[in-house]
Amino acid sequence: MSTIFKILCRAVSISLLLAGAPAATGATTLWTASPDHLHFQGKGHERLDIQGVAEADIVRPILEAFHRHYPQITLNYRDASRGEHQTSASIPRDVDLLMSSAMAQQYRLANAGLAQPLGEGVVNPLWPQDARWRDELIALTREPLVMVYRRELADSIPPPTDHASLLALLNRHRDALTGRVVTYDPARSPTGFMGVAQDVARSAEAWTLFEAMGEADTSLVDSTAAMLQGLIEGRYLIGYNLLGSYARRAIQHHPELVMQVPDDYALALQRLALIPRTAPHPDTARRFLAFITSSEGQSVMANRTPLGSPLAPHERTDQAETSLEPIRLTPGLLALIDPLKRQALLHRWQTIFDNDRRPASHTAEVAVE
Repeated sequence: MSTIFKILCRAVSISLLLAGAPAATGATTLWTASPDHLHFQGKGHERLDIQGVAEADIVRPILEAFHRHYPQITLNYRDASRGEHQTSASIPRDVDLLMSSAMAQQYRLANAGLAQPLGEGVVNPLWPQDARWRDELIALTREPLVMVYRRELADSIPPPTDHASLLALLNRHRDALTGRVVTYDPARSPTGFMGVAQDVARSAEAWTLFEAMGEADTSLVDSTAAMLQGLIEGRYLIGYNLLGSYARRAIQHHPELVMQVPDDYALALQRLALIPRTAPHPDTARRFLAFITSSEGQSVMANRTPLGSPLAPHERTDQAETSLEPIRLTPGLLALIDPLKRQALLHRWQTIFDNDRRPASHTAEVAVE
């Protein structure tokens, strides 16, 4: 074997070893066991296990910042938006902090006594009272539900800026938009169901808009990711009620897409966090909440993630988002998961949309996003 060949073989071997090695970030080691799992190895014996309903890439900056601040803590993050999901009646016993945009489910868990107190002095005293419930539930983000459209739409049709203009667009250009609109399926997505229910509560024209969507043969999917994928591929021209955090990230990489925060009102989901009664490491969960609500944590949230904060409005140059209407932490959230009310709303929805296009479900409570 020639010397050159031996050198090349050694180089290939080293490259393969490096490719399989965990990535280093400063003095700590970060490795990803799967696309939905982040692990930060700590220097000590303390541990924090977080289960969230957000893609790992979105929350990675805040987790990295926390781990730099507390390098002794071994930190695990699991994204439960895919694969197996916890039900609203149970929480995995190894979870120290549960975060989700399924607000009604989170509220029910806390209301059922399955959360323990956050603790006095843990949360930033400047945190808004309307972003907390008792001392057991805290809203960490404020994320608008937005519209996204392809730029080619604006070449021939004025794009929608609010709910009324979307309705007018669907009525005037139904032929051009038939099969080219997408939104959540409220029967399969808690986020989608909440959007529909809150639209109905806020607007007398909501059902008229939904009827126009049904007449335009609107596609129904179970996640913002699915909506964005269809928009990117050109299968859809308009998406309705997408999570703004995911949409904002997508348009940065896909200039053919435009995000529109409705001018009249923009529902804003709040990603809620609680410490389960069964949490094995509640003190490290409290340290995480203290960090993420601190000025340092908020700086990371504002500048390195697309997540919005309840503490202050986004300082964005693209849109002021002055129309945000956060979904409040009130007992009214329980109505969203009341079986009879849920069934009544879904029945009316399904009289509009063709039931044969998708599997109907009145009881599914998977936590997408």
